[in-house]
Amino acid sequence: MSGKLYLIPTPIGNLEDITLRALRLLKEVDLILAEDTRTSGKLLKHYDIQTPMQSYHMFNEHQKTEGYTNQISEGRIVALITDAGTPGISDPGYMLVKSCIEKNISVECLPGATAFVPALAISGLPSHEFVFVGFLPSKKGRQTKLKELSQESRTLILYESPHKIITTLEQISEIFGKDRRISISRELTKMHEETLRGSVGEVLKIGKEKPLKGEIVVLIEGK
Repeated sequence: MSGKLYLIPTPIGNLEDITLRALRLLKEVDLILAEDTRTSGKLLKHYDIQTPMQSYHMFNEHQKTEGYTNQISEGRIVALITDAGTPGISDPGYMLVKSCIEKNISVECLPGATAFVPALAISGLPSHEFVFVGFLPSKKGRQTKLKELSQESRTLILYESPHKIITTLEQISEIFGKDRRISISRELTKMHEETLRGSVGEVLKIGKEKPLKGEIVVLIEGK
């Protein structure tokens, strides 16, 4: 009897942002695969979920994908979660999903939290068409990627870390032009949630005057 893989989104900040179905399944499955068991442990403890948990992250997915796929094919019901948001969206998940599909194992993804959707909805930029880029290359190919994206007519969505955000905004200003409209959302769903809107030059000035902390979603107006 074949098992099943569930992809279950977890809150990106506010622990209340999880569905009733997600909580039920996390209690019912045989095993939870978590990106960081310490981080996910806080969520599970908060909701008194005692399902066994094992780690599955970018540093071990190559070694562990086949083993977990075999467990599911032998009948185990497994849930995959990440530290925050939807598995597979700039987080581990793709390899396990691909492996399960190749073995005709049922895969189901629940709807739920992901950072770029609320950031897009409140950006004030066109949302009928957009391109989700995720994280830019860390070093090699970064400038080339930005030059390519600068010609895109649809709204662009990037993820960025707080210690790189100023450098990224400076590169966007140089390549896209300082007058291109952008929106930056940080700490979404948390107490210090903030969205900055304006031209690249205006937002860059604000960012240099006060540190931009937390995970950041950057939205850039299309050409």
